[in-house]
Amino acid sequence: MQNVKKRRRFWMVVEKLEALIDQGIYPVGGRLPAEREMAEVYDVSRPTIREAIIALEVRKRVEVKTGSGVFVTSSKKTASLTPPISAFELTQARALVESEAAALAASKILDSELQALKQTLIDMEFSDKADEADQLFHEIIAQATRNKALALTINNFWKLRRSEPQILLAHQGVCSQNINQRLAEHTTIYDAISDRNPSAARKAMHNHFNRLINALFEASEAKALEEVRRKTDETRGLYSISHLTK
Repeated sequence: MQNVKKRRRFWMVVEKLEALIDQGIYPVGGRLPAEREMAEVYDVSRPTIREAIIALEVRKRVEVKTGSGVFVTSSKKTASLTPPISAFELTQARALVESEAAALAASKILDSELQALKQTLIDMEFSDKADEADQLFHEIIAQATRNKALALTINNFWKLRRSEPQILLAHQGVCSQNINQRLAEHTTIYDAISDRNPSAARKAMHNHFNRLINALFEASEAKALEEVRRKTDETRGLYSISHLTK
């Protein structure tokens, strides 16, 4: 529940800042208030403010200039050239494509690529390197297929994974949980590829994404339940008569 609440605060800040930008309170070229100031105004932590700024930057509403601050770059939301893609759709697509990529890579991977793949597992044990190591792991496998179309497709999956605010939000809590499980799954994939076993590699990659999509569903259910509780509490407060007996 704590992760769900954090995500709600994160989007609350994004929506409020976008509304102020749309109203011209923060004009194009203007600088947003300091991180500390916004944290106090919105009663959230500074990391939550940073996450909101990242989302605004992805949406091309602001630009972060190191040492200078955060500046408004657009007074209107940038229309997406592609229809919205959910985290569930992306994960399902990745499962279908990357499971076959793992099978293909198992028969084509070079020894040097296996060494690089093993290094990503080592890096994945460190929290500050885990996400980057995870991405590199999948990119090495894509490269090892010797199929440029597959490699491009998988790289584009990662661009979506890193740039779409809704997908970023959905993965935030999920990826910070079950860290040992994530490492174990990647190790199983590595072992299958290292053994040059396409069938085992395909199955290991499929199992990895199956666990991920189930975790996304669980997080979505938790968020929905909290929203129901919030609305119930609001209704209870509106119609309660307990104060009449005091």
